[in-house]
Amino acid sequence: MTQLRLLAFVPSAHAPTETFVRANLRGLPFKTFAYFGDEFRLKRPLQSAYAFSVYISKIFYRLGLSKLGTFPPSLVVWILCKRYQPDVLIVEFGFHAIRMMDAAAWTGTPMIVQFHGSDAFAHQRITAELRERYRRLFRVAASVIVKSLPMREQLLRFGASSDQLVVSPCGADSSLFYGAAPGDSPPLFVAVGRFVPKKAPHLTIRAFADACARVSPALSRELRLVMVGDGPLLEECRRLVSDLKLENQISLSGLCSPQSVAELMRSCRAFVQHSMVAPDGDSEGSPVSVVEAQLSGLPVVSTRHAGIPEVVVEGKSGFLVDEGDVSGMANFIIRLAEDSDLAARLGSFASSRALSSFTIQHHIDDIADVVRRVST
Repeated sequence: MTQLRLLAFVPSAHAPTETFVRANLRGLPFKTFAYFGDEFRLKRPLQSAYAFSVYISKIFYRLGLSKLGTFPPSLVVWILCKRYQPDVLIVEFGFHAIRMMDAAAWTGTPMIVQFHGSDAFAHQRITAELRERYRRLFRVAASVIVKSLPMREQLLRFGASSDQLVVSPCGADSSLFYGAAPGDSPPLFVAVGRFVPKKAPHLTIRAFADACARVSPALSRELRLVMVGDGPLLEECRRLVSDLKLENQISLSGLCSPQSVAELMRSCRAFVQHSMVAPDGDSEGSPVSVVEAQLSGLPVVSTRHAGIPEVVVEGKSGFLVDEGDVSGMANFIIRLAEDSDLAARLGSFASSRALSSFTIQHHIDDIADVVRRVST
């Protein structure tokens, strides 16, 4: 059987937040040719041409010339289609897909679009004009992959049809995230994610501070929180930790490699993350770090937000609270800090369930199934 040819388009070749996107493309069982919207390489003139076309497209949009915004990338993608003769186009992020959607119509090549979060929920960016472009995108796209049921409902409101939507959470790497022993670990909690409003890192810090204030003095001295990541709210969170006088108990470690994160998770009691809808409407899809924690074998304390309840089973693999419920999150941090046996039970269930449903291979298999379906 001839191997299917896949032409893929990704906004960034280097952004840490898109590492899992690039990893998924590498894992697909097709002959995949990937092009990135921010990579200029002299030895790859077509790659540079694509990146330049995306740059020009952004200028057109900023100037209010949205009707011209899709033309430069679509023209380059049309040229790439002529060269590679792909069976399917796949585009990461709805914002990126509207730039080259005309090429799919011009060539008749089936196009799959993956939405990830802000491209579905950030209402300050999703203007009436963008919604109209999304409706056009959904008319062109053969299939649309989303990360959670709330995201599916959002895109239905935007004009997608139910039969073109496929729900597939991003999975975690089972060869890297494994082996946590929360029942044997000290009361060390970990949070992994960008310091941005939808992750609400300041609320995670306040919940941890509340827990420290309410446990016994002996346990309070043992409690630790390590927060991995960077972003615009990092300095604000550093000041908050200083104001709370918790510098000895909360470490803000900045960016770490996936290998370092996996090793850290194997030494922790639990994972915490207070995700919530940001002021601009931005929302999670299915947070990769939550899946990684569950696959590692950590109980998760998080919020009933976006796709998180689809990954974390309340009372069985972790605990969830309403968005903004800092005291409730502190209560569950205390329970896990005081009861290592509970952490062990929850972590064991989390690992088994994630291994059966939320590995990166599950997600890759879902994408591959969609590719095969639309190519026939």
